[in-house]
Amino acid sequence: MTKKDIVARGIHALYAQDPQRADWLLWGRRVDPVSRRGFLKKSGLLAMTAAVGAQIPFWENMPGGLIPAALAASPEPFVIPGREGLRVLNDRPINAETPAHLLDDKITPASRMFVRNNGIPPVEASVDPATWSLEVAGESCQNPMQFTIAELKARFAHHTYQLQIECGGNGRAEFNPPATGNQWSTGAVACPSFTGVRLRDVLEACGIKEDAVYVGYYGADTHLSGDPTKVVISRGVPMAKALRDETLIAWAMNGDDIPALNGYPLRLVAGGWPGSVSGKWLKKIVIRNKEHDGAKMTGHSYRVPCAPVAPGTEVPKENMCVIESMPVKSLITFPQSGITHPQADAFSVRGHAWAGDLTVEAVFVSIDFGATWQQAALTRPANPIAWQHWYAELRFPMKGYFEVWARAVDSQGRSQPMVLPAWNPRGYLNNACHRIAVKAV
Repeated sequence: MTKKDIVARGIHALYAQDPQRADWLLWGRRVDPVSRRGFLKKSGLLAMTAAVGAQIPFWENMPGGLIPAALAASPEPFVIPGREGLRVLNDRPINAETPAHLLDDKITPASRMFVRNNGIPPVEASVDPATWSLEVAGESCQNPMQFTIAELKARFAHHTYQLQIECGGNGRAEFNPPATGNQWSTGAVACPSFTGVRLRDVLEACGIKEDAVYVGYYGADTHLSGDPTKVVISRGVPMAKALRDETLIAWAMNGDDIPALNGYPLRLVAGGWPGSVSGKWLKKIVIRNKEHDGAKMTGHSYRVPCAPVAPGTEVPKENMCVIESMPVKSLITFPQSGITHPQADAFSVRGHAWAGDLTVEAVFVSIDFGATWQQAALTRPANPIAWQHWYAELRFPMKGYFEVWARAVDSQGRSQPMVLPAWNPRGYLNNACHRIAVKAV
């Protein structure tokens, strides 16, 4: 990488290739290998100040290899009808994330629901909910059965929960060396309200054999190759997760039909785990006497190294472990990054926090790159596996460029890391602190 790259390439490409080299080329910043703090020469500090548009009071605390939040926003390439504002990462299959400031609702509306597809969804016009059927089978199912949606509604009790769903690769764009896959930033997460029947009730009606250990699903999406014999994705969860009260076979989201891109007319919802276990366009459930081995359940898919590895390490398949409950995380949803705020006025900030199957016990915010923290007000979840809402009021001690960072701590005392967590080959589980840029004037 040379200084010509600064003109020829964008800041994201520079940092993705070599963040420390990009730091040096852009700002003259060197990184201490132990503390990971960046050390700026006067000329570099002036360059960064010019780039963000204000002086940076706590610049000495800024970690190296990190793009200032004010410069990290990406333009939207195109839009999905009904999902205006979402950033589309891929169109075959369709994948799109929601900018953080559009996730401010306590219950995520359909228009703000991220899209994560592995194949081609069924054509909505061809789906008839009156004839749609769900098969329950598998070697550990005593009495295989089929249900129409009407039969599910008539036979089993209905339940409604707010359930947090997040793509396992949310935050992948920050990993270095870069990981393959959709380069999600922070917006592949949502917490809508789902209505359906408990998976447990349906499984028990079909009979669960004593040797049952796992549940898997199959959907009606089509493989990108167009080959009808190829399975797009078929993942699942252990029996303990399948039998939780909040694990649903759902037909409604926020009181309406589930959107076509999110699983209409029927989907599995196992919140708090990678969204890939919540199978869409649900056609079949299997009760297994072993860990499910469907498409994207084996190899490196939705797995991380069982023990930490150095960035760039090639990890054998046998040393990879399946991702289960997602790690603690938080998001700043108000205000939008990049705003200007009167320095003398109080600054209100809010967002959501979640922790997989656990709860969030505390959220903290910082304006000095993590040197000090202020505790935020935090609500309890509406129900297990719903995200929690937090709020804080801050004061900026002087005029200049600030970054507001948010850090959540879960019910077992585990905290979000301030910067990128352990690297893994597929770029999963990035729960680094979210941050926004504010110019105090």
